[in-house]
Amino acid sequence: MMFRRETALAFLSAMLTLAPLQAAVKSKAPLTPPREEAPLSEPEVAPRGRHSPRDITYSQWRKLCFKDPGKEAVCRTSITGTWDTGQMAIRIDVIERQGKAARLQMLLPVGLYLQAGVRLKVDTGSREVAVPYSWCFANLCVAAATASREWIAALETSRTLSIEVVDTNLLSLTATIPVDQFAAAHGGAPAETFEHVIDEQ
Repeated sequence: MMFRRETALAFLSAMLTLAPLQAAVKSKAPLTPPREEAPLSEPEVAPRGRHSPRDITYSQWRKLCFKDPGKEAVCRTSITGTWDTGQMAIRIDVIERQGKAARLQMLLPVGLYLQAGVRLKVDTGSREVAVPYSWCFANLCVAAATASREWIAALETSRTLSIEVVDTNLLSLTATIPVDQFAAAHGGAPAETFEHVIDEQ
């Protein structure tokens, strides 16, 4: 029951602000089933070459909280990157609930080599880690992992986060996300708080 409830909370947090994609997503069944979250780990798949990504424009970091009456709030600190067409290219969420381990979640387009996962590096010279994909819908995939306090602290003191994915041709694409405003958003009051009820029946 606890696993089902935590899965429902994470799924609701991911879906509540996918405004342009929400209608399409909620009508589709997952193409791959959810699996239990894995901690950040060392990458294992080596790409064969590199590919230049399209230009991405990033929003400001923003903190939203979701309150289940009688329970601790679930808060998500997020940034969204979009292409010039307005389509979402990537969204990064740091999801936290008091007493629970923080969770790093990324929403990415389909068409990637899922076995490679998503590689992350905070600033230059740091250790590269990998986040596995959890599940995919018809128009996006979700990569997620438990994030340690040390990793979040490193994110708070950094300026950039490098994210590398691998396409189906085994060519890597790298995006550099600004994180210099993450600490202010993460440590500050939420921009908005939403009330919701999770039905556990």
